[in-house]
Amino acid sequence: MEDKIIGRNPVLEAIKSGKAIDKILIKKGKYEGSIVPIVKKAKENGIVIQEVAKEKLDAVSGGGNHQGVVAYASAHEYVTVEEILKKAADKGEPPFVIICDKITDPHNLGAIIRTANCTGAHGVIIPKRGSVGVNSIVVKTSAGAAMYTPVAKVTNIANTIDELKKAGLWIAAADMDGEEMYNIDLKGALGIVIGSEGEGISRLVKEKCDFIASIPMAGEINSLNASVAAGVLMYEALRQRRA
Repeated sequence: MEDKIIGRNPVLEAIKSGKAIDKILIKKGKYEGSIVPIVKKAKENGIVIQEVAKEKLDAVSGGGNHQGVVAYASAHEYVTVEEILKKAADKGEPPFVIICDKITDPHNLGAIIRTANCTGAHGVIIPKRGSVGVNSIVVKTSAGAAMYTPVAKVTNIANTIDELKKAGLWIAAADMDGEEMYNIDLKGALGIVIGSEGEGISRLVKEKCDFIASIPMAGEINSLNASVAAGVLMYEALRQRRA
């Protein structure tokens, strides 16, 4: 599910072209020469940089002339938000979409896509920057759901929420400071926003949401893993939609 781009110039050109890159491996040590603009561009585009030993680069490049850098570009075929909404319309169902605000752990994204498929969501939306893409780990963790549930990659989550609201969707954010999810109407055209593992939902994105939905907690720990929280909220939406 991933293409490898090997060598300094090919990697730099791939970043400049806007190609979806999941991560870049760079040889440990001081950044010099044409590695410097690669690192700068990667950081500007929110691409994960991982420093590794030369032996690792030798292995992943299969003996190719990697020049100290190898990029992993997603080979996943993304869709548009419009295509997700069309899928709902074709099924004669109110749109149900999951919006991931900078999920960086591929296992979490894979689990979210898997649960989205199981609950009948029409698609998942992720940002182009600061988020893991649909890579081989995501596909494996999703148990194949990534091959069936459309994923859209957008430039700006806040603007995309505005577009979804214009299309008639209500947007609910998953956040511990909100109203208990059982008291919120999750039927009809709906988008559920899940925040990043560390920081949760960004302020601007939260301000765009119509509801803030919290999950009741009865134990000593007052937070859930991002993918588990997403799953709980998706299944409450499914329960309401079937009631």
